Amino acid sequence: MSIKNNILLLFLFSFSFIFSQQKANKNEVIIQGTVIDGSTKQPLEYATVILKNKETDVLSGGLTDLNGNFKILTPKAIYEISVKYISFKSKSFSAENINTNKNFGTIELSQNTNSLNEIVIIAEKTTVNIRLDKKIFNIGKDLSIKGGNASDVLGNVPSVQVGVEGTVSLRGNENVTILIDGRPSALVGMNGAEALRQIPAEAIEKVEVITSPSARYDAEGTAGILNIILRKNKLIGFNGSLQLDLGNPLKVGTAFNANWRTEKWNLFTNTGFRYNTNPGNAYSDSKYLSANAQNARVTEHRKFGRQGRSLFTSIGAKYYLTDNTSIVGNIVLNGGKDNDTNTNNIQRFDFQGNTNELTQRIEAENEKEQRLQYTLDYLNNFNGNGRKLSINTQYSTEVAHALNTITETDRRLNTLNDLEEVLKDQDETQALLQIDYVHPVGENIQYEGGYRGNYRTIFNGFYLAERIDFENEGPLIPDTGLNNSFNYNEFINAAYFQYGQKFNKISLLAGLRYEDTFIEIIQQTATAENKRKYGNFFPTVNIGYEFIDGENITFGYNRRIRRPRGRSLNPFPSRSSESNLYSGNVSLNPVITDAVDIGYLKRWSTLTVSTSLYFNKSNDNWEWIQENTGMLTDNNDPITKKFPINLSTEERIGLELTLNYKPHKNWNINSDFNLFNVTSEGDYTSTTTNNTQNFDFNNTAFFIRLNQKITLPGKTDVQINMNYRGPTQNAQTKSKSVFSMSFAASKDLFNERASLSLNLSDLFNSSISRRNTLLPDFLEQYFEFQWREPQLNLSFVYRFNQKKQLGEQDRNTSGGESLE
Repeated sequence: MSIKNNILLLFLFSFSFIFSQQKANKNEVIIQGTVIDGSTKQPLEYATVILKNKETDVLSGGLTDLNGNFKILTPKAIYEISVKYISFKSKSFSAENINTNKNFGTIELSQNTNSLNEIVIIAEKTTVNIRLDKKIFNIGKDLSIKGGNASDVLGNVPSVQVGVEGTVSLRGNENVTILIDGRPSALVGMNGAEALRQIPAEAIEKVEVITSPSARYDAEGTAGILNIILRKNKLIGFNGSLQLDLGNPLKVGTAFNANWRTEKWNLFTNTGFRYNTNPGNAYSDSKYLSANAQNARVTEHRKFGRQGRSLFTSIGAKYYLTDNTSIVGNIVLNGGKDNDTNTNNIQRFDFQGNTNELTQRIEAENEKEQRLQYTLDYLNNFNGNGRKLSINTQYSTEVAHALNTITETDRRLNTLNDLEEVLKDQDETQALLQIDYVHPVGENIQYEGGYRGNYRTIFNGFYLAERIDFENEGPLIPDTGLNNSFNYNEFINAAYFQYGQKFNKISLLAGLRYEDTFIEIIQQTATAENKRKYGNFFPTVNIGYEFIDGENITFGYNRRIRRPRGRSLNPFPSRSSESNLYSGNVSLNPVITDAVDIGYLKRWSTLTVSTSLYFNKSNDNWEWIQENTGMLTDNNDPITKKFPINLSTEERIGLELTLNYKPHKNWNINSDFNLFNVTSEGDYTSTTTNNTQNFDFNNTAFFIRLNQKITLPGKTDVQINMNYRGPTQNAQTKSKSVFSMSFAASKDLFNERASLSLNLSDLFNSSISRRNTLLPDFLEQYFEFQWREPQLNLSFVYRFNQKKQLGEQDRNTSGGESLE
């Protein structure tokens, strides 16, 4: 039986098991209703509904959804029910014997305008809120990310994996689009992995995992979208927090989050500074199979000594023109300076295992980078009945300059073999205009349309100078064969329309998006113009069916695109290893993917289960190829080069299971499991040897995550996070499994005005990427890489109070759908 059939059977089995479980218990009832603001009649999202069983004193309950609705499945009993929402007066209902389904209808809460001066803990609870089309990970008291960065945050999000090298994947697919506040952002930058490490975790409010995006969203990203929402506090008065961090290996940091709000104005800021030392290491063992090779085997031991300083600040203001209309302005500055020293000890052997040469290659890199982003948004909710117009503008710049000085010495003779200087410049400018209009018709129909124009220009410069005459200590001579520069200009115009309607238990959201793309690449060494213009239609369909007891099943179809950018286009090779080069490919074409997702969601009082079966098919898919360049280093080592090409047709089918379980009021467990199979077919003809190699492969892989949080007496929390990624392979490389575990603890102090947190990442020093690569008749290579060694962090947070709060729900930044 095929892998696909096995996965399908597993999905159907889990589906039937869940159905059988919910049907087995006939002693349960449904309690439902809608919670709204009594003055504005707007729904209150995330209001808390508490059920107290008068017979057992056990507490249970749930949260309201985007439209203020709640539906709770619970055993028959006598319940005392209360509804709570921050800055609103709670509403309680007398104890009642509920032995049949009960609908409380509309519950109105009134604002509590006479609150005493008090401490309010903002976003302290970390929750995973599962929706039909996305999962929302709320960043709060997640102990394991205190003092961390956006990459650490994403590493704890369901369905998301962050590799040892910092690459982000969604359901095992690395082609994921990362948005900031619903838009492309310079904060993600040209080097996504490194840029994410510059955003402090304290600046992030939540992360949305969108696996079946509607037509409203950009079609970029064949795996889906990760939307990072930055903090924008909305509580009236002055409030905030100050955080201090200390870590080993040496890490020092501070973060200040605050806002000040009146009836008309809301001023907010997130500011943080970090000094990091992140030591890492790598090892490679290359065996050359040719009998003519001068060195039969070459080993490289690399030590990465990193010293980084970064500043992140976000300053914004929101002005309320009317009760339903507002303007928001925001400026974000993210700057950094790195001083890294990477040491590579190289040993070369002959065919008898004797040492031919011992060398040391040291790369000293000094890099400065700055990202600056301006946004101005206008939102009009009209009369508050769901009709909405939003206009978003954004302008951003990113500048990075790096100077690398590379020296190579003979460790036995203590002589200088090589001296290089590499100068790299990167500049990116981005401008965006987005207009969205939502128009409801009655209670069950909604129309939506919009436009997005996105302009991006990227400049990369590469300059290499190398000493040729060592005997006379000659000057550095430019390498005209490698020196280059290229400009990448991209302009995308997009328009979309979508229609949503609810038919009793069925919700439909269907749309069509058109994107017109113009790309121009100007390369110093190219003689011909490289211009491309193409247009694509992207249909989307999302259908949901809600069962009587609150279960949901969904079907989603969407077409996505992957455009080459950044590292995949950059033609300049890395230089830390003289014989193992990495570079991009300016001739890459976009990849079109059709994706289908079938999901099932079920909530019990203490357990939430979400499972999905998904299938993606991509044409002209990219693969990273490693081949012999036919060139030799000064030490006569063959030079291999790894680069991407449009190679294959790829099919991906998988099963995802997410669990959120609370066996006890002081114990919370969330876990996700992902099993997927990838089939790829394609042939590649080498440009150096003219040989054709078949790159077909079939790979089944999985990853699993288990997070547990336990509340101990004395207001102390303990958190344990475990991640396991199974082995994977493609046509050339087999990667081994990776396991990592982190531990954290936190203690509240000074009557909950402050907290002290301790976390240890990679407890067993096991977060290491290991892989074997085979190039037939040429090379066998083993490679391992550890970006960061285990880290111990200590964080102290002090919270400022506020006089009163306003329970406002800003939904415009999240990109959420009104009909879900």
